[in-house]
Amino acid sequence: MPWKLKDAEQKFADLIHAVAEAPQWIYDQNQLVAAVIKADVFQEFLVWQQQSQQFSLANAFAELRELCAEENYVLEAPSRHDRSNPFAESPHDLS
Repeated sequence: MPWKLKDAEQKFADLIHAVAEAPQWIYDQNQLVAAVIKADVFQEFLVWQQQSQQFSLANAFAELRELCAEENYVLEAPSRHDRSNPFAESPHDLS
């Protein structure tokens, strides 16, 4: 049953009892502003949402940074040095 916002405020207890039958939609000036659902349905949604979140590489690096900060660990990168470039040493080098 669609509810107008004023009616939902005035008959809040009725709104809550109606949720047992079906989700209740609340409108303000013909715009859907809220949906009231049973608590167990919302809990199922939260479980689904948590399971469906994809673990990204960015999340993995963020977790690694947190672990390093907690352990006061510093990852040292080796110093950089140039390696030979066969293209630069070509006999047809125009430079």
